[in-house]
Amino acid sequence: MGPATADAHPDDGAARILDGGARQAGRPQQADRRALQARCVKELRVRPGPARADRARSSAPGAGDANPRRLSRRRAVGRTVTCRRGALERTLPILSRPKPFAGWIALLLLAGIAAYQNSFDGAFLFDDRSSILENVHIRSLWPLWHTVIAEPESVVAGRPAVALSFALNYALGGLRAWGYHAVNLALHLLSGLLVFGIARRTLIRARPRRGSEADGQGAASAIALLWLVHPLLTESVMYVTQRTELLMGACYLATLYASIRALEERQPRRWEAAAIAACAVGMASKEVMVSAPVAVFLYDGLFVFRSWRQALQARRRLYIGLALTWTILAALVLPGPRSQSAGFHLPQITPWQYVLTQSGVIVHYLRLAVWPHPLVLDYHDWPIAQRLVDVWPSLVAVLALLVGTVASVARRSWVGFLGAWFFLILAPSSSVLPIVTEVAAERRMYLPLIAVVALLVLGGRALLRRAPLSSAARRSAFAGLVAALALAGAVLTARRNADYRTEDRIWRKTVAVRPDNARAHNNLGSALWRQGKTEEAAQHFERALELKPVYADAYSNLGNVRLRTGRVQEAVALYRKALQLKPASASAHNNLGNAEYRLKRYDEAMQHYREALRLKPYLVEPYNNLGNALLMQGKLEEAAEAFAEALRRNSSYAEAHNGLGVTRRQQGRPDEAIRHFEAALSAKPSHALAKRNLEEALARQRRHDKER
Repeated sequence: MGPATADAHPDDGAARILDGGARQAGRPQQADRRALQARCVKELRVRPGPARADRARSSAPGAGDANPRRLSRRRAVGRTVTCRRGALERTLPILSRPKPFAGWIALLLLAGIAAYQNSFDGAFLFDDRSSILENVHIRSLWPLWHTVIAEPESVVAGRPAVALSFALNYALGGLRAWGYHAVNLALHLLSGLLVFGIARRTLIRARPRRGSEADGQGAASAIALLWLVHPLLTESVMYVTQRTELLMGACYLATLYASIRALEERQPRRWEAAAIAACAVGMASKEVMVSAPVAVFLYDGLFVFRSWRQALQARRRLYIGLALTWTILAALVLPGPRSQSAGFHLPQITPWQYVLTQSGVIVHYLRLAVWPHPLVLDYHDWPIAQRLVDVWPSLVAVLALLVGTVASVARRSWVGFLGAWFFLILAPSSSVLPIVTEVAAERRMYLPLIAVVALLVLGGRALLRRAPLSSAARRSAFAGLVAALALAGAVLTARRNADYRTEDRIWRKTVAVRPDNARAHNNLGSALWRQGKTEEAAQHFERALELKPVYADAYSNLGNVRLRTGRVQEAVALYRKALQLKPASASAHNNLGNAEYRLKRYDEAMQHYREALRLKPYLVEPYNNLGNALLMQGKLEEAAEAFAEALRRNSSYAEAHNGLGVTRRQQGRPDEAIRHFEAALSAKPSHALAKRNLEEALARQRRHDKER
């Protein structure tokens, strides 16, 4: 069968395409032939080398003995062609359309929705208060710079993409929690589809054996399905503020997926641009995204190219674009938005102690990946390792995994990529940089869990292939095992979701598992206090102080209980103790101001309100309290300005509307007073004082109208 000349490339000279042997099933169709010619030209230009070297050992499980430059959107049908340019030669498959996979996508979406169908009635909790409920910046979408900034030390500080997503949520649905949960679930489902897409394209090779595409799609769907419904991910999905993890995770996966798609296109720039854009958004979502460009390079070096140098030569443009996104992260991190909770300068823990501690944490994560029980929202009481002897078994295990990962990467094995994925993503939070507020957190396993699930799925499939069963029996056994695990995971996930239904319920669960967790007791007490369960709240605040005698927030919260029950002097003493331990506590200053107000010491109260506002200028409540103190002193204009400032930060703040209404009434402006009383009731229909003030104002207006 004679050679045919391919379309010449200006840089390549003459490239030739030869049909693959007289025994093959005929000549390819003309349309396929043109595509093959173009592919030959590009393959030989980007990856030249002798014919024998092109038959590289595959790095993926279950693949054939070929490792072409790019994965293909089509699959082999049993015929090959040989591309030749001078002494260079490559053998490529004749390709056909891939098997449809819409059914797999539908399965993943239905499974994810079923597992999280009870997630929409979850409550706001913990950091949701500062990130959403009290975050005045998300109350408007313009100016944009005001929307995306946040208070230092808050979860969304230095993460403008997440802040913007919360602002969009607020613009569409206010503070209704179900809308925030819906967006979180949508991001999780998107990530599940991206996991499927990445795994599918990695497992299906350019020259698969007959039936291996279906096997690849099945294995990819198993990985995505088991990850999607895994109970360990419930914290990331149900705890609204952890949209930081969800958005970063979706961007991380989208970056890798788009970079893979760029390999398959004759004009890859659109997919490369998509990868860079996703990476940029991820950098503005969470610092863990820092490793995404490295993950893309590792993928190319292990699955696509024959050497790291070749990857750099072929994908230089993409790598430069991804590396430039590090400047976004640097600009957001260098100002130190969380300098009081993370860094090498913190006296509470040294980097060496943190490394030792993290060895035990990582082993704990791996155990939860295999056996996700019990799950805990807060590990504030995780013990800090002081000596090597305290954690040597865990440290040896982690070091063995790390050494195995490095060795596998050096051998260019697919296992090396899974290990690198696991350690790269955990590195920012589980290596040498101390994070004192949370030594351990289950949400940090959101992306690393993919590697664990993939290893178990592919390892299980490999074991089944050795079983003395027919192909059909092996496939049935694999499908049955995956279905059983997915069902169990979905049931456990739904049960865990129910724990997030109310704030006190999730903290009761946490205290039940970790009874010596002072922060969990404090947060449970706060939830009970907001429900009016004062005595039970006091018990948990007192227990928190027993466990941690220098816990400033617990002193302040116990002071709130004493103030509510009329024990004002005790409250003052507790607030002062809180400020002694934590002088920069804006909440303690505000609370002490409330106690001074109750004692009719208005000047002292105003001093503490103003100090709270100096520490945190964007707080709303101190402005309202300051307005009340000024109102009691008869300073009506200053009081009106303070209430107006509160409303500028939160236009639906009922207390400030009521206070401004009282001020306007005393200023002889009844129409404005009525308008603000009505606004207070609109924002909070149960506001008894605003209702009484409105009734009195309307009655007074009616009398005035009759007199006229």
